[in-house]
Amino acid sequence: MIRLNEIKLPLDHSEEAIAEAICKKLELKPHELLEYTIFKRSFDARKKRNIFLVYVVDIKTYKDKSLLKRFRRDPHVIETPDMAYKMVGHAPEGCEERPIVIGMGPCGMFAGLMLARMGFRPIILERGKQVDERTKDTFAFWKKRGKFNPESNAQFGEGGAGTFSDGKLYSQVRDRQHYKRKVLEEFVEAGSNPEILYIAKPHIGTFKLVGVVKKIRATIESLGGEIRFQSKVKTVEIEDRKVKGVTLENGDFIPSTHVVMAMGHSARDTFEMLFDQGVYIEPKPFSIGFRIEHPQPLIDECRYGEFAGNKTLGAADYKLVHHCKNGRSVYSFCMCPGGLVIGAASEPGMVVTNGMSQYSRNERNANAGIVVGITPEEDYPEHPLAGIELQRKIESKAFELGGGDYSAPGQLVGDFLSGRSSEELGKVKPSYAPGVKLTDLSEVLPDFAIEAIREALPAFDKKIKGFAMDEAMLTGVETRTSSPIRIKRGKDYQSINTQGLYPAGEGAGYAGGILSAGIDGVKVAEAIALNILQES
Repeated sequence: MIRLNEIKLPLDHSEEAIAEAICKKLELKPHELLEYTIFKRSFDARKKRNIFLVYVVDIKTYKDKSLLKRFRRDPHVIETPDMAYKMVGHAPEGCEERPIVIGMGPCGMFAGLMLARMGFRPIILERGKQVDERTKDTFAFWKKRGKFNPESNAQFGEGGAGTFSDGKLYSQVRDRQHYKRKVLEEFVEAGSNPEILYIAKPHIGTFKLVGVVKKIRATIESLGGEIRFQSKVKTVEIEDRKVKGVTLENGDFIPSTHVVMAMGHSARDTFEMLFDQGVYIEPKPFSIGFRIEHPQPLIDECRYGEFAGNKTLGAADYKLVHHCKNGRSVYSFCMCPGGLVIGAASEPGMVVTNGMSQYSRNERNANAGIVVGITPEEDYPEHPLAGIELQRKIESKAFELGGGDYSAPGQLVGDFLSGRSSEELGKVKPSYAPGVKLTDLSEVLPDFAIEAIREALPAFDKKIKGFAMDEAMLTGVETRTSSPIRIKRGKDYQSINTQGLYPAGEGAGYAGGILSAGIDGVKVAEAIALNILQES
């Protein structure tokens, strides 16, 4: 097959226009084009008056070889690469070793899925509940119909933190082995819209993710894997720096010499347990800040001009960064078009925000984290786990400012920039659940962070007119941008000082989102398979 790049068409093009453009480019007659599939679709919105779609297509003709020869100097015409994922091996007959995967977020889910597909019958341990029960607990908390459950919330439970998010499936991970494609194909097989295979910025949406997660669980179980919910690991048992298994809080011991640590970035007690066990952990940078909300039509108009509201373009997003005079950088994080700001706490007496969107992205507000980068060298140098304590300090202060009932502290942008407490809401109604209490957000973050965000918002307004509008809404706090630690591993994906322990995913410091976490899960599963096969 032939891959043809850079086919540019108007937003309202007909279905036949793609085939016509292919034939025109390759000088083919219509009957000579046997078939085509869309590999990627993006759009170019650099000129608001002339936004167009850009396609990459794979085509099949009667004369592929001659066409490749004729267009050999054209970088937009190449042979279609082999995109098929290839298993590294299969469990040997009679294999008794059953790898343990701790965590059923995207990383643990894909590690378990791939180990199951290779015949290793993994045991997946998830401290939270199945996704349906978890959803009931989480929504009840948001709507103030239920108490906060530290083991069943927006962070913990089947599907991980990504379940209550925008469901973004794009990342900046460099992928030469087609891992991205494999993860996306598994999502499609589990019920995701096939368009995630080719649109430039795919997303699934919260409600659709729930169904997808359940189908992946069913696949793992059908292949011999076992998933145990409400099974919190108390201790990873280590002898002579080698893993022997895990002990659960209920006292059960499960033996295994291959344990995947795929807990998310909020498993603070697990980090502490591993540190106490002597597993090498180092601090890493992360970011802190607030969620900001604007009317979605304002963002659409600024990004798309007269094409705002176009169904193909959908709700507009943005990505912003500003380097401040005090040496800090402020950037937008986890932007959710047409979404909601949600309560994402995982410990009692703390307030944390995150963003969530449904597949339709049709809520009235756009929201994003506006966060400041911090580093262990400059901001929490005391201890490898000091970043966790900084997070807790900020989140506890937010809980206090919010009134102590899990409402979040909030402030209008105009008041924040002027240094005065907000007294009443403007046109932008905050979407955060369980609720917002107006206050002065400068009390919740370090002075350098407040200074940096106050400098960045007017700078962002120059890029998106209205970004610093007085009535835009800030809600605090955003502290879970990434893990504050890294459980360092070697080239074999094992902990550098604990044999058989496989740190993986976002919590261990090796991913940043659903797609990259899923990719890491696949790679760790491969590493375990190869290790077991070498030992057998």
